[in-house]
Amino acid sequence: MSKEVFKGRGANITPDNPYLKRKLVIEHIEGVDEEQYLEKPQTKYYKEHTKGALSKNDSPDLPLNYSVNPYQGCEHGCIYCYARNSHQYWGFDAGLGFETNIMVKSNIVEVLKQQMNSKHYVPSPIMLSGNTDCYQPAEKKYRLTRKILELCLELKHPLSIITKNTLIQRDKDLIQELAKLNLVHVYFSINHIDSRLKTLLEPRTATATKKIKTMEEFTAAGIPCGVMVAPIIPAINTADIAEIIKRTAQAGALNAGYTVVRLNGNVKQVFVNWLRENFPDRAEKVMHQIEELHGGKLNDTEWGRRIKGSGAMAKMIEKIFLTSKERYMKNRSMPSFDLSKFSPHGQMRLF
Repeated sequence: MSKEVFKGRGANITPDNPYLKRKLVIEHIEGVDEEQYLEKPQTKYYKEHTKGALSKNDSPDLPLNYSVNPYQGCEHGCIYCYARNSHQYWGFDAGLGFETNIMVKSNIVEVLKQQMNSKHYVPSPIMLSGNTDCYQPAEKKYRLTRKILELCLELKHPLSIITKNTLIQRDKDLIQELAKLNLVHVYFSINHIDSRLKTLLEPRTATATKKIKTMEEFTAAGIPCGVMVAPIIPAINTADIAEIIKRTAQAGALNAGYTVVRLNGNVKQVFVNWLRENFPDRAEKVMHQIEELHGGKLNDTEWGRRIKGSGAMAKMIEKIFLTSKERYMKNRSMPSFDLSKFSPHGQMRLF
């Protein structure tokens, strides 16, 4: 694997894609092949036409059953991202390939409108997004997330937004109108306080300070906000849990949630390589503690445990989280979604 470190990228490797028989390399006559990235990798965008805009999940670990993902792949480069594995279905790798090859679902708004206007459609809150960040850098150019918000406002459809990027400020006008109708929740994903850790862990996301400031501004505008402390990585960011909840509560957060890191598929290879490069002094400790959370393995597919973990380490994390939430967010909660306002074709339902 290449030892080149690319500034602004989370992964610095291109793990083999298990779904491909061939791998792209630069071939030398001497017989030594190198990874395809010899210079700083540039982001490429691919326009795709999707057949379905709504992704359904049956996981009991997730509060919402449907999500909308305008982009596949994510330039944020979060090293732990579980969505890295799904990028392999598109023919890319889970490392640099995930961060530099972004699929843009150019017709997703039209398809979503068709689905929501179907006479068989039953409205329920959707998550924007459930896989990759809907406010990643591609959104500044393609504006698909904003168009989805416009559609939801037109049809009075409820949604929950989660992001690591302050680009969401651009759409404050639409989100504020949705909030007036009890149709939106906004969650900011914050798992660190130290901006130096952000540079390593989530290189192209906004700093915690900027996200908390945005939360404060949204709260003042009447937009209900919460925080997801996710994922929690033992011996990397566990010390920040209480401070994150304190600061977001001061900014107006009404709710908080958390998950622990899990390393399924090639995410494990990407993460372990990153860990040994950036935290060699504690790499083995971190990996052992992650294994402790997941029944002795770095990966986990068991419902419940894969999200919150189990064992002594999981109980410690849960105690810190619950104690902090009780102290700083006591008696707070998100407002209920109003499903009664949904109006397909722009018409209010009479019956």
